[in-house]
Amino acid sequence: MINILDPNVIVLGGGLSNVDRLYANVPKLWGRHVFSDHVVTRLVKNRHGDSSGVRGAARLWP
Repeated sequence: MINILDPNVIVLGGGLSNVDRLYANVPKLWGRHVFSDHVVTRLVKNRHGDSSGVRGAARLWP
């Protein structure tokens, strides 16, 4: 993802967002997989809890 899109931030959603250790451990590990000398992408928790996907889908409903 980081190599192709170069995002400023990656937001975890769903039940995966409840695993707090991911926010500290994953950014430490992705540096060796990214084709850049410096990674500025942040990994953050969603704002609306683990039902953010459901909220987004409901918003798309006409």
